[in-house]
Amino acid sequence: MSTRVVEGKNIVRDYHVGGGLFRGARTVHAVKGVSFSVDKGKTLAIVGESGCGKSTLARIITLIDPATSGELFIDGNKVDIARDGLSKEMRRKVQIVFQNPYGSLNPRQKIGDVLGEPLLINTDKPAEERRDLAMKMLKKVGLGPEHYNRYPHMFSGGQRQRIAIARALMLNPSLLVLDEPVSALDLSVQAQVLNLLADLQDEFQLTYVFISHDLSVVRYIADDVMVMYFGEAVEYGPRDEVFADPKHSYTKTLFAATPRADVSSIKARLAKKKAA
Repeated sequence: MSTRVVEGKNIVRDYHVGGGLFRGARTVHAVKGVSFSVDKGKTLAIVGESGCGKSTLARIITLIDPATSGELFIDGNKVDIARDGLSKEMRRKVQIVFQNPYGSLNPRQKIGDVLGEPLLINTDKPAEERRDLAMKMLKKVGLGPEHYNRYPHMFSGGQRQRIAIARALMLNPSLLVLDEPVSALDLSVQAQVLNLLADLQDEFQLTYVFISHDLSVVRYIADDVMVMYFGEAVEYGPRDEVFADPKHSYTKTLFAATPRADVSSIKARLAKKKAA
């Protein structure tokens, strides 16, 4: 029997915008009654164009912002950070990896300190144990002990994102929210990071909520897909079903407007060009 790690029921997020000289105050409905669930070891990809509400929903799932209404459950427990605050235990369970690997790491901290900081803040582990755990996590993400005392500017974008992933895993979370984690990387590096995420998911039975606008990435990594449009979930289902037979007109338009970037199509184009 599968274990449900995260579930949202009718999640709503409104922002109240103050008025100006020629415009009165108004309410922006960023997320409009979205429901979803993700089981242990699975990946839900949330896709849509800029401004569709996917990153706002990610901030709610990651417990950065509260929902205006609706219910959020993590490991079966209802979470309301506006009312109850955020406990260390819940902070441990949910971690996030941001889009920008250059801005998400403190440039003044050595990598060992970057990885050890979550343990320093949220646990009572001694310094030697924090160091050992950081060393082990560096190895898990494809780096080595020689990187422990280096600074972020000494790494490539792909290596920095590996470090960001390692930091997110230091507290042994059950849920990892990945907000456009490969969109700032070169294509070849994207593939390496996606393969790393897949390997880590298999090893630690991680649950992912993967935010993206790149459908080729979504097709590779997702188990289920949710398409958002102006704050609403207009399509939701298993990956293969959504890609093979999209129901909503926006999903069809989105898929039709996205160039195919899979290996077979690239090889076919190269062969056609060579034959011409």
